[in-house]
Amino acid sequence: MSEKPAPAAESVTAEKPAADGPAETEDEQRKPMPTLLEQMGGISGLIYSSVPIVVFVLVNYLFEWQAALWAAVGVAVAIAVARLIRREPIQPAISGLFGIAVAAFITIRTGSAKGFFAFGIWSSLVYCGAFLISALVRWPLAGVIWSTLNNTGFKWRADRTARLYYDIATLVWILVFGSKFVVQQWLYDQDNVGLLGLARIAMGYPLTAIAIAVTVWAVRKADKRLAQLAADEQPEPTTRQEPAA
Repeated sequence: MSEKPAPAAESVTAEKPAADGPAETEDEQRKPMPTLLEQMGGISGLIYSSVPIVVFVLVNYLFEWQAALWAAVGVAVAIAVARLIRREPIQPAISGLFGIAVAAFITIRTGSAKGFFAFGIWSSLVYCGAFLISALVRWPLAGVIWSTLNNTGFKWRADRTARLYYDIATLVWILVFGSKFVVQQWLYDQDNVGLLGLARIAMGYPLTAIAIAVTVWAVRKADKRLAQLAADEQPEPTTRQEPAA
């Protein structure tokens, strides 16, 4: 006699991994996407990013720019190492450390304390120009960046109203970066290092938070508009008439 239960046991064993696969996928889908604040390192990340600037301004006031420069670099490195040891998001610290390194290089090349802020000032001008050009060519950068990061496509460009929302958000970013450049460049020309540091912090995350809030508003309004258009394009269901008796 041939034994038939064996193939059934093999079938159960073979099907078990397939059952485990979707469960793992569902667990991954349940994980919430990190918020923008979390990607920036949280509240602590925002505070830490300002510490090297504050240290530079204070030490430069008490001593010379050389001591202020090394103090700022040392603090930036210490923050990065501390976040690494505490297993906190390291990307914001690395970005901040890179910015401080570039600022240090420019400061050494110029031989002046105000050179510490030159990179940030001219970066604002570049960003302002990029957002301005994108608005002029009808590819508003606020919508392009958001759609690219979230992989949602660019259907909003086909609708004038939806694109207008992203135009508004892009305009806000233009004003943010433009105001940063104008104010800080004026302080740079005045050789006022103390006010430069204050302006760098005061015009940093507060203005960026406003621009992000407007961008989120634009995304919601544009998505609502596209959803309404999609609903209007759906054909109305036809009612089936019963034949007369």
